[in-house]
Formats: sequence, structure tokens, C-alpha cells
Amino acid sequence: MKAVLALVLLLLPTPPLAAQTLAIPQVNTGRPIVATYRCPTGKPFKVTYWNGDNGQSFALVPIAGKPLLLVNLMSADGARYGAGSVVWWTKGRNADLYNEGMDPDTGKVRPVSCSEVPGTG
Repeated sequence: MKAVLALVLLLLPTPPLAAQTLAIPQVNTGRPIVATYRCPTGKPFKVTYWNGDNGQSFALVPIAGKPLLLVNLMSADGARYGAGSVVWWTKGRNADLYNEGMDPDTGKVRPVSCSEVPGTG
């Protein structure tokens, strides 16, 4: 339970991220896509996505009150983004946040499941 609470606390509101531009000279990205998500015990938060013309994709996710840029990873189902010990995995309008915190009862990583707020992405 403490692991789940810790992950939910990571999703506390952060400053708006939508106005930020992603500038990587070697990768052309189109306009950002901004979606708002809500987790069962938290307030809504925004995630900004960019799709590069070379097949790379990025997601800017607020973690512990600070924006963390995640890169697209291989996935058999949905879109998976990661950086270090953090993984943001989306499928349709649902997303799971994985962090290195383990569930003390099972010894497995327990995700926090979130849903996109309709009409925001």
C-alpha cells in the first residue's frame, strides 16, 4: 500500500507543461499532443506527447512535481515510454505508471493506473 501511495504522490499537480516546445535539431517533431489524466486518488495532470518524423516519440510526464522526458520504448501493445526507473505505458485512454518501488507483499512492481479525461487529447 505504501508503494501505491508513493506513486500517487508523484502525480501531484505541477506547473503547466503544454506550452513547452521540444527542440532537438536532429529530430523534427510536430505539434505536441496534450492529454489530461486522472488517477483514482489524485488530481488531474497533463502529459505532453511529441511524435518525431524519424519514428521516435516522447512523453513529458510530471513525476514528483517535476517534468520528466520519457522516450518511446518497444511495446507489443500500446505505447510505452521510459527513462531510468520510470515507465509510462498507455493503451487507448488508459495509462499505467511504473516506478522502481516494489509492492512489499508480492515483491513485484505495482503500477498506478490512470485514465485520460475525455476530450483532452
